[in-house]
Amino acid sequence: MHEKERHRIILSAVQDRPVVTISDLVEMTASSEATIRRDVAALHKQGKLRRVRGGAEAITPPQFVGLAGRPFSINETRHTAEKQAIAREAVALCNDGDSIIINGGTTTFQMVHPLANRRMQIFTNSFPIAEHLLKHSKNTILLSGGVIYREQNIILSPFDNDVTRNFYAKRMFMGAQGLGPIGLMESDPLLIQAESKLIDQADELVVMVDSSKFASRSSLVLCQLERITTVITDDGIDDKAARMIEAAGVRLIVAAVTASAQTEDSNSG
Repeated sequence: MHEKERHRIILSAVQDRPVVTISDLVEMTASSEATIRRDVAALHKQGKLRRVRGGAEAITPPQFVGLAGRPFSINETRHTAEKQAIAREAVALCNDGDSIIINGGTTTFQMVHPLANRRMQIFTNSFPIAEHLLKHSKNTILLSGGVIYREQNIILSPFDNDVTRNFYAKRMFMGAQGLGPIGLMESDPLLIQAESKLIDQADELVVMVDSSKFASRSSLVLCQLERITTVITDDGIDDKAARMIEAAGVRLIVAAVTASAQTEDSNSG
C-alpha cells in the first residue's frame, strides 16, 4: 500500500473514534508497526493529527463515536475472491419464498449478486445490501431502524422494542470478527447487542467467514459455537479449524476459490 493511501486510511480512522491505536492501524493498512509509527509521526508534524502514547487522535475529536473495527470501505478490498465464493455457497442454501436475515458486512454484501435472481423476504441492517437489492432484484426488502454508523454502513438500534422483534427468519447470515473454540467473536459491544437480537429471530444461524478469521480474536463473544448451524468458509481453512467446527456439531461448507482469483485478489489487496 502506498504512503498516500495509508495516510488517507489513518486520517479517516482518527475521525471515527477518540483514539486509534498503532495496532489498529497496522491491521487496517496491512503494514508494519514501524511504517505506521513513521506515518503517524509525519502526519503529526504536518498538523493533521495528534500523536499520543500508543496511537493517534484527531486534532478536532469526532462528535459522533463510531464502532470498533475496520471501516466497510477498507474491509471490502480484502479477501474479495474468498468472500465471493463463500457468498455463492450461502445463497445456494436459499429458496424462493424464504424469509432470511442478512447482517451487514463485506462478506454478506457479496450475497447481493447471486440473490438478484431470487424472490425472498430479506431483512437487513445494511444500507449497501438494501440499496443494491432494491435496484437489482425483485426480493422484498425490510430495513431495520436505528442509528446509522457510516464507517460500517450499518444501522443499529439501542432499543429492545424495535422492528427486529417483528420479523421471523428461517436463516440468518452473518460475518464476524473472529471464530474460535469459545465461539463467535465481535469487536464492539453495540454490535454484540444488536446482533444478539437478530440471532434470536432466526431458526438457523449461518456464519460466513474467510479462513483468516480463524486466527483472529476479540475480547467479546457473541455466541457459542453450538448456536451456529452452518459455517461457510474458503478452502484456505486448516485441518485444526475444520476439526474444531465439526467437533461442535456444526455443519461446515468449504467454498472452492480458484487459484487465479486468489492471485488476483492478493495482488489488488
